Amino acid sequence: MKEKKRLIILTVLLLGFVLPIMAGCYTPAGRSTGEVIDDSTISTKVKAKLFDDPNLSGFAISVKTFEGTVTLTGAVDNSEQKKQAEEIALSVKGVQGVNNLLNIKSSE
Repeated sequence: MKEKKRLIILTVLLLGFVLPIMAGCYTPAGRSTGEVIDDSTISTKVKAKLFDDPNLSGFAISVKTFEGTVTLTGAVDNSEQKKQAEEIALSVKGVQGVNNLLNIKSSE
């Protein structure tokens, strides 16, 4: 009987310490570690696809993802490349939308 009480008390104490720690596993924006990792994975996959594309691999295109929305920044030569970069980003699983902020280089 004493052993059973001791086990119950230990369990309650353990839960009292573990639950607050687990509740604190969020970023300041209120996102879980899994959500942040998912965004990192999306960014990595988009970058890889852009790099593999022969029309876009030479450009310095920055990719950032927040809550499934990808933001593309940098510069490309023409509007076709800008559109292609957006289509590539949209093709990655988990992408909710794309903010295409790519600039088109002016030819002087």
